[in-house]
Amino acid sequence: MRVDERASRALIRPDGVSEFLADLGNVQVAVPVLAAVLLHVARRARLTGTDRWWLPATAAAVLMALVPALVVPLKELTDRPGTSAVPPGTGYYPSGHTATAAVAYGAATLLLLPWLRSAYARRELVIACVVVNAAVGLGLIRRGYHWPLDVVASWCLGAVLLVSLWLFLSRSSRRTSAGTPSRRTGPS
Repeated sequence: MRVDERASRALIRPDGVSEFLADLGNVQVAVPVLAAVLLHVARRARLTGTDRWWLPATAAAVLMALVPALVVPLKELTDRPGTSAVPPGTGYYPSGHTATAAVAYGAATLLLLPWLRSAYARRELVIACVVVNAAVGLGLIRRGYHWPLDVVASWCLGAVLLVSLWLFLSRSSRRTSAGTPSRRTGPS
């Protein structure tokens, strides 16, 4: 018997709390949260005269659009059956809900971090993001929607995508702050 099957059997406890936590990974919940942050950050950057104000929000939106483009083929390729708590079928690996939550809440966090003034606020936002994503994964496993390995695989995929976003955003902000003239201030 595989380790994730044993872990799943030990953890499955379908209840209202696990259902609620799993639902935080739904597209209908996570994507609107990201959309609100995208609009807020883009608006704030534009109002402060930030050069290429639209770039971070656009990059995060493209990243979110990549999630189903990556997860769906992986599900079809692996064709993994679900746990005993779900109807018979395949396509449970990796977890789309986990990947959606990881990228939506993670990208929202990365976009908000530069706008927060205190180290305390930034730390608390990162902690909140980690807690929400852990809660989504736990909810999916406890509800029986996914094996633990399905969730871990999606966290790994989300980490790769978010590191890519972070590298892109830090590179583009260095380019702007390294002396590239902005439209607003003219040549340096």
